[in-house]
Amino acid sequence: MDLRELTTLRVGGSPRELLSPETPDELVRASLDVWASGEEWMALGGGSNIVVGDDGFDGSVIRVLTRGIEALPSVPGTARLRVQAGEPWDELVSYTVDRGLAGIEAMAGIPGSSGAGPIQNIGAYGQELSDTLVSVEFLDHETGRLEVIPAARLELGYRSSVFKAGRRGIVLSIELELTDAEGLSRPVASQQLATAIGAAFGDRIPVGVIRDAVLALRRVKGMVLDAADPDTTSAGSFFTNPLVAASFARALPPDAAQWPIEPDRVKLSAAWLIERAGIGRGFSLPGSGAAISSKHTLAIVNTGSATASDILELARFVQERVRNEFGVALQPEPGYIGMTSGD
Repeated sequence: MDLRELTTLRVGGSPRELLSPETPDELVRASLDVWASGEEWMALGGGSNIVVGDDGFDGSVIRVLTRGIEALPSVPGTARLRVQAGEPWDELVSYTVDRGLAGIEAMAGIPGSSGAGPIQNIGAYGQELSDTLVSVEFLDHETGRLEVIPAARLELGYRSSVFKAGRRGIVLSIELELTDAEGLSRPVASQQLATAIGAAFGDRIPVGVIRDAVLALRRVKGMVLDAADPDTTSAGSFFTNPLVAASFARALPPDAAQWPIEPDRVKLSAAWLIERAGIGRGFSLPGSGAAISSKHTLAIVNTGSATASDILELARFVQERVRNEFGVALQPEPGYIGMTSGD
């Protein structure tokens, strides 16, 4: 099976071996067996945040298919959940919203599996996984040991963690602590979301209203997977929003979208940088099957015939234009498998 069939960008060749464990025990055994062989390997969840090379992957792919959500003992006003790594993230959000639990409702519609969430500390509309993550159950590649790692030791930051920095292994499950407050959300922490629902920043709104509003916002941007919408054949946001020194940000044009995050650090809008560098929605290089989404400049989409090389070529073009125009190096959000960014 080609990996294009298992990834949201629909590009990528075949792996040498594909394993699909469905229980935690099977996942541990499969991982240890592959590691003992000394061959190259990779874990695959929902396939929503990777670009696989056209030649595929010369190693073993461990496709994580474990499912399950377990309620754990918790103190009044909270709810703790243990979630198996293969549980689809958006289904987890729906599970919590249906029970009136708050903490991840603004992250509705994010594709991929729950176990992949801590890898890049997923987030959207003012919420991040680090806000609710208690710990992860982790099988360490180096030692072969199972351990429970508290969230405080994961070095979670903006789309970053110890895993993204290089610690290898398999996330088996995650534990979350959510708020149980009669179906009300955490305080709204995104002005865009607040405006969409006619609320004020910091208001607490029924979690179902938050989820529905977020899904509507994401659909407008082509960020909810939909087989009938070609703009969703993507890896979501392809570039992270750059973090720069406040002094650098002050030198940008006055209308540059930016948000202070520390006294001397500012987050810039990658979408604004791309658009102001002259790359608009729907842009494509001649003869390429890859294009900028017609709905949102942060997404690179497969128009139906794209190769991984097409995706990479367009990404490099965008990076070069933004660097030349603003001196900012955009960083890809998805991981590259069997290929290199060259950037």
